[in-house]
Amino acid sequence: NPISLNQVNVELGNTGTAQISMNSSAVRGLFGISSGEIEMADGYGKANVATVDYLIVAGGGGGGYAHGGGGGGAGGLISATSVDLDPGVTYTITVGGGGSRSGSRGSKGSNGSNSVISGSGFTTQTAIGGGGGGSYSSASGRSGGSGGGGSPGNWASGSGGGRTSGQGNVGGGPAYGSNASGAGGGGAGSAGSNNVAPGYTAGGGGNGLANSITGSSIYYAGGGGGGTGFSSSSYNQGSGGSGGGGHGYENNSNPAQAGTANTGGGGGGGGYSGGDKVGANGGSGVVII
Repeated sequence: NPISLNQVNVELGNTGTAQISMNSSAVRGLFGISSGEIEMADGYGKANVATVDYLIVAGGGGGGYAHGGGGGGAGGLISATSVDLDPGVTYTITVGGGGSRSGSRGSKGSNGSNSVISGSGFTTQTAIGGGGGGSYSSASGRSGGSGGGGSPGNWASGSGGGRTSGQGNVGGGPAYGSNASGAGGGGAGSAGSNNVAPGYTAGGGGNGLANSITGSSIYYAGGGGGGTGFSSSSYNQGSGGSGGGGHGYENNSNPAQAGTANTGGGGGGGGYSGGDKVGANGGSGVVII
């Protein structure tokens, strides 16, 4: 089947009437003929595309405040392989920042920001920021890519935040009341854990997922662990989920840990030790192509 030089130019991103050489590297690359004789018929059915893999992770949620603060949920995670992109199109990439920790009993941790890839002719892909963790007087975790962990609060037994389908998991929800420890935020690979009976040990953050787009298997999007509910050696922090989740507050020597940057990990929840203690911020997300 015949094709025209106009069609070749357009496929290469030139104007239709531009002068081109059939022996140029651009034409040979498009036609798939590296050397030797080249004919117009060799270009039939060929397209100037770049086939890529991508990983999109949103920012993780911030941890809740005081007396068993909930861990922040991990940023939503989206991945795909062998996707065709047009080299002539400008694509816009947004990397979401981590959510801020709560600063008061009455406010939850903030959600992380979304990470996005968009461009003409491409279906926009948006990873949703992780949900913030619940706090003492605002006990339920926020919904997000993965949900924030709930706080027992003032006998409130806050529920875990909801998830975005295909991107993460729900936050844990404490089953025990006042002075109990918080629940973990959800991760891309598993839900956040509830606190452990009788509520002394906080729930761990849900684990993230491993991805090898960089050539090494690395975990992303782990949930933050819950914080302790009281200042006693009987109380234990919740661990952060694999993939950058921060652990929760345990004592003044072991405060809440922030989510790891460029993983979308949730921040650890706050606790109590002679006074209210803050949680930690979520980690920033990442976009890799």
